[in-house]
Amino acid sequence: MNALFKRVLLKLSGEALGKQDGGGMDEQKVYAVAEQLKAVKELGVEVAVVIGGGNFWRGRTGEGIQRPTADSMGMLATVMNALALEDLFNKASLPAKALCALEIPGVMEVFNYKKAIEYLEEGFTVIFGGGTGRPFFSTDTAAALRAAEISADIILSAKNVDGVYDSDPKTNPDAKKFEELTYSKIIEMGLKAIDTAAAAFCIESGIPQMVFSLNEEGNIIKAVCGINTGTFIK
Repeated sequence: MNALFKRVLLKLSGEALGKQDGGGMDEQKVYAVAEQLKAVKELGVEVAVVIGGGNFWRGRTGEGIQRPTADSMGMLATVMNALALEDLFNKASLPAKALCALEIPGVMEVFNYKKAIEYLEEGFTVIFGGGTGRPFFSTDTAAALRAAEISADIILSAKNVDGVYDSDPKTNPDAKKFEELTYSKIIEMGLKAIDTAAAAFCIESGIPQMVFSLNEEGNIIKAVCGINTGTFIK
């Protein structure tokens, strides 16, 4: 297969990398992702990663906690995941560098888009932790923002579900999956697959997105080669 894109932003769901009981991180899943990314890099593709934090904390679960505080806790969860990815990717012989939207001296290098591009051009897989660094924005928005900053060709969104549906397929067996959508349609229909701020930003920046399941082997490689196994958003 030949790669369709030269630089991609991979959005990894924290929950998709979590253990079956929902907590922590499943190292074998991370190693499986690393093997796919090594194959992707052999195709000449530069890869950056935005990682969520849902395997440790989701802001909306903290009902009694103020939103800015809950979101800050979520950002710290993504920092933990970014540290784990950096360590495990390097152990898997996939050279990786983690950058953080938050200033945490002695823990992770602070994000700078010029430094991120420099690392990508040097052959590193660059991992972005800390979300946007601000409350009220999800890691969907962080992915859209970082993709624009590094001039990525596409956002590849790897989740627990195999695309975007008109309703929750976990609770509705008749939910319809979309093979292709526009960001405008997502906003109009109020679909929850991507938050409104991220969709609006992607419209402005003109970055397409592919949503697919992380659980099916080889899906990241297929997406890089332009094979749609989920939902393509333009």
